[in-house]
Parts: sequence; C-alpha cells; structure tokens
Amino acid sequence: MWKTTTVIFLFACGIAILLRTGPIDVPDLPETFWGPEKNKGASKEVRPYVIKVTKSIIDDLKERLTKRREFVAPLEDTAWTYGISTTYLKDVLDYWATKYNWTEREALLNKYPQYMTNIQGLDIHFYRVKPYIPSERKNIKILPLLMLHGWPGSVVEFQKIIPMLTTPRPDKDFVFEVIAPSLPGYGFSQAAVRPGLATPQMALIFKNLMLRLGFNKFYTQGGDWGAAIVSHLSSLFPDNILGTHSNMCMTSMTKSNIFWTFLGSYIPSLVVESEYSNRMYPLGEHYSRLLEETGYMHIQASKPDTIGTTVAASPVGLAAYILEKFSTWTNPEYKFRPDGGLLEKYTLDELLDNLMLYWVTNSLTTSVRLYAEQFTKAHMASRIDELPVEVPVGCAAFPHELAYQPQSLLRERYTNMIQYNHLPRGGHFAAFEEPALLADDIFTFVATVEENRKKINNKDMPNEKKIKEPTKI
Repeated sequence: MWKTTTVIFLFACGIAILLRTGPIDVPDLPETFWGPEKNKGASKEVRPYVIKVTKSIIDDLKERLTKRREFVAPLEDTAWTYGISTTYLKDVLDYWATKYNWTEREALLNKYPQYMTNIQGLDIHFYRVKPYIPSERKNIKILPLLMLHGWPGSVVEFQKIIPMLTTPRPDKDFVFEVIAPSLPGYGFSQAAVRPGLATPQMALIFKNLMLRLGFNKFYTQGGDWGAAIVSHLSSLFPDNILGTHSNMCMTSMTKSNIFWTFLGSYIPSLVVESEYSNRMYPLGEHYSRLLEETGYMHIQASKPDTIGTTVAASPVGLAAYILEKFSTWTNPEYKFRPDGGLLEKYTLDELLDNLMLYWVTNSLTTSVRLYAEQFTKAHMASRIDELPVEVPVGCAAFPHELAYQPQSLLRERYTNMIQYNHLPRGGHFAAFEEPALLADDIFTFVATVEENRKKINNKDMPNEKKIKEPTKI
C-alpha cells in the first residue's frame, strides 16, 4: 500500500513540477577575445604544425622520474580500491624513464597533418585528416566530421579511429574528413587568460574554426567534455550542424528528469527497457559509483589551480592522477586487479603518449579550469545546458560508461534522436578503447542522416530550399 501511495504522490508532484517549467532563451554568445593582449593582431591564417619537444625537456622528465621519492606501500590486498596501486605505478614509471621512446612516439603523433590557427585570441591546435579516395570511388562524398575529446584525454584518443573514419567503406557512398582539435587549455591549444570559457563558449570557438576551414555545414562527434560541446554546437548553431553523434549523451538533472528517474525506482518499465534497467537501478548502487568516481570533479570545479599545480608539479603525480581514471572509467571491475586492468584496452605507450601531452605543455592546470567555468553560478543559472537539440542525434551507450540515461529521458533534450545503440563492450574512453565499434556506429548514424537528406531533397521543393551539401574539398 505504501508503495502505491508513494507513486501517486510522486506523480502528482511531477505534474506540478512540469507545469512550472518555463522556456529557456537561446543566448547570443559574444565573440569574446580569450587570449593575451599580444594576440590581438594575430593572423587568421591556418598554418602547418609539427610536434617538436626539445631534448632538454625529455632529459628533465627522465631525471624527475628516476629521482622520485620512495612510495608509501599500499595496504595489503587492496589492488586499486584506494586509488592507484603504487606497486604497479612503480613499474609504469620505470618503463617511462627507461623504455618509452619519445622520438618514436612523437613521430607517430606527427603522422597525421596538424595545424594551428588563432580563433578569438587563442591559438587552436588541430588534426585535419583528409581521406584517400581510390580512382574507382571518385564520386564518393567527403563529409566533414569535427571530433572533440574530453578530460583527462587528448587528441591521442583519436589516433586509432582516424584511419577507420577516413577510409572509404564498400557499402557507403561517403567518407569523412576528420578535424580533431585540442580543446582550449589542453595539449597544444592555448588557454584562456580570463575567466568564462566554458563548454558553450568552446562551441562558438569550434564553429568559428570550422567556418574558417570552409565548412558551413558539418557533422560532430564527442565524448566527455566533447559530448557537452557538440550538444551546444547543435543547440546554439543548428544551421551549421548536419548531425551530432555522441558516446556520452546526457541531459541535465531537470525537475522532470529527476521525477521520472525516481519514479522508475518503483516502476522501472516506465523509464527504461527491462533489458537495460540494471544499468540504472537500483539507484543507490549507481549513485554510489558516481560518488566514488567524481571526487576529482568537486575539487577541480572549486579549486582548479590548487589541484592543477599539485598534480602538474611532478610526472609521478600526473601519472598517478590520470592513469587511475583510465582504469576505473574503462571498467569499474578493474580496480580489483593488481595492474588496474590498464593493459586490457591500451598499451603502455598509448597511455604515456596522453600523459606526455599534458606534461610537455604543462596544461594540467588549464585543462581542469574547465570544470570551474562549467559550474559557475552564472553558467548554471543560464540553463543553457537544458537547451533542446533539434538536429539529428545518434547516441552510443557503452556498458561501462560512468552514468546511463535511457532514451525516454534523453528525448527531453535530444528531440530528433534517430539512433540509440547499446554497444556490447567499452567504457568512458570509447574512441581510445573500442575505435572499431565507435567508427561503425558513427557510419551507421551518418548513413541514416544522409538518406533522410536525400529524401527531402528529392521532393518537389524549390531549389533554394533544398538542403545544401557540405563543402567539397
């Protein structure tokens, strides 16, 4: 009886909440100049870029790794449940100091064409990889795809998926040209010198980047912060976005979202398919994991320079802080293994490549400031994260992602969701962990969007109202 009464009460409260929810104004973001004064006269040219780290930086890194302080021993039989195991960390650091070959890894990171251009006062670094089109496929369409990473990742995450997206497939009449930037303040992209650069403002920067490259219409893809940015691109600049694919589709905890989430605790079938209800319920179990895994977020959102300075002071600290995320965010069960499961999905060289981008650019502090900007009172009060996304959306739900939201909740924000797939394996770093699965999902999504566009264009419509094709390369 009490359960029935509770459900009725929640339902009544939910109706009242829904009736009180008002519309959100779409803001007109200003073209803020984020860089230092010296950049005010910066050229708008797109210039080639090559990663080149001096020998002195590498020598200094090896010395710091070699002369590190003795670790405190981990507790017995705890694996990674208290955080990274210093027993295993020692092996990683020894490898980094003596066997990791930066000369070879730098060459691999330079294998794809890279560029730099100044957008709104910031030098933005990006890969731009065009497909190779065989002569027999000369009529294939080339579609621009903007791919965005998050924290604690980097463009290193895309090294394996880029060739999968830029290689024509026999069953598809299109292929991608991939544009993969480093977020402002990450890696080789310059950081803002004044407050306010959150994900919506980054969306504007990347729209301007794509326009500068000649792409008035393009596809987007992202995970982690990249997922938030591509959602803002789609809600703020829908005329420029052909479609958005995300491996971390999420909605804000709106009043209606909270209502349905808790109602689902009593009647899960109202919210989520029975096959996937264990990804969401019981709520206590999943919220416990979120609480355990998001402690970093609270300090980065409140004191980013404190934690940034602390972690960035030593390659040992940097490795401990970031590698722990690549263990538990890839699979929560890995924390029970002595090696953290790190080498199940990655090689040690790949993980160290990502660390190197933070180390050689000293960008840990500037990268975590994004959390502080995203959780300011002004940003939260704007409700900009609740703006509906009306362009075609494809969501890839990987089983070990940190949080799960079903289609029923996501459609509150993604009003034109045309694809929602549950992938068989993988976690938070999808492009890095399971590049083939993610690439397949992107191709499937875009194929559906392109087919729908063809149908619209084939109708009897005036030419000027037909959907324009992406810029040809």
